[in-house]
Amino acid sequence: MSYERPYDGLKVLDVSQGLAGPYCGTLMALYGADVIKIEPREGDWARRLGTDYGGHSALDICSNRGKRSISLDLKHTDGRAVAQKLAIEADVLIESFRPGVADRLGLGYAEINECNPRVLYLSVSGYGQRGPFRGEPCTDTVMQAFSGLISVNPGNDGAPHRVGFLVVDMVTGLYAYQALATALLARQGATRGRHIDVSLMQSAAAIQAAKIAEYALADGAPRVLNAPAGTYRTSDGWIAITLVTEAHWVAICTGLELPQLLDDPRFADFEQRAEHLQALLDILNERLPARTTSEWCARLTQAGALCNAINDFGDWLNHPHVQAIDAAPSVQQPRVGAVPTPAIPGMMVLAADDRRQVAPAVGEHGVEILRERGYGNATIEELIANAALFVDRPAALGLDGDD
Repeated sequence: MSYERPYDGLKVLDVSQGLAGPYCGTLMALYGADVIKIEPREGDWARRLGTDYGGHSALDICSNRGKRSISLDLKHTDGRAVAQKLAIEADVLIESFRPGVADRLGLGYAEINECNPRVLYLSVSGYGQRGPFRGEPCTDTVMQAFSGLISVNPGNDGAPHRVGFLVVDMVTGLYAYQALATALLARQGATRGRHIDVSLMQSAAAIQAAKIAEYALADGAPRVLNAPAGTYRTSDGWIAITLVTEAHWVAICTGLELPQLLDDPRFADFEQRAEHLQALLDILNERLPARTTSEWCARLTQAGALCNAINDFGDWLNHPHVQAIDAAPSVQQPRVGAVPTPAIPGMMVLAADDRRQVAPAVGEHGVEILRERGYGNATIEELIANAALFVDRPAALGLDGDD
């Protein structure tokens, strides 16, 4: 065990697909665990979500780095038997089936726990393992809507908008990893593992805990928190301006050369600015287009205000600070090429050629994984012939039929 590989020797079986469960699995792999991913013949469905890059999508690369892949048909008796063997020897099992599906495949908690009592069994689902919605289909967008997240993200058009990336999936993966990390510490002195239930619903609520509390405390009508924080069009783009103290409000008025606002009773404090927000927005939206984004950033920053140009990802990647600390090192992904890959906060730096940086092809390590567990060539060939195991190029794998 080391700070670089604290989970060295830990065996993780990842039967999840999409982003939330797999991202949790990839964090385990990046910290040194041996993570085996079971995929169907066509691969995790996240591989096909977005542009195809040599059998990968950007989502798939992000959520499957560091794993080894075996492709099994879990509806086939022999495929299920292999999966069960892997599950029985695992320290951690991650699954993201709808509640009840894992049981039907012989991979449910009760069955695996009977043979592997210390297993930490993580279920990632939309609404959790109990309750009237437990079996309902769910995606990131559906949960953004269900959880109220979209309601607090209105656009300039006044309509509620979804957040433009899979924020609920990602934060669910983080909460799932947090739950596993703490459970692994507790398991050191325990004789039994436990079933961990992590849902998109609970995760979406947890990251909005303050907003939910604010809604309840204000009887459903909380005032705007820090008006006039928001995004504003300039003469050549957009700028974000915010404030958390009255001093910042003074700085905004100074930087925008609007000193008269400081004497306007409608804008005297946070509460008054929230009450008269539309009038204030009208003034700012008339003022900001008078200069470029860079000009306003310079003036506001000099005055002590909080602001930044609205960057795109190219702006971020090319920013001198990002490059100076190598915040997104370029990683060579086989069949893909160089991919800028943001470092995991707090993780020790991985070498560019570290295997943990690479996402596997579908079934890339299937034969290797089976041989490690004593499967002979004849048995592996039979699994392939029966379509229980899928490999890309069986002829190139040295399978000669001898056990």
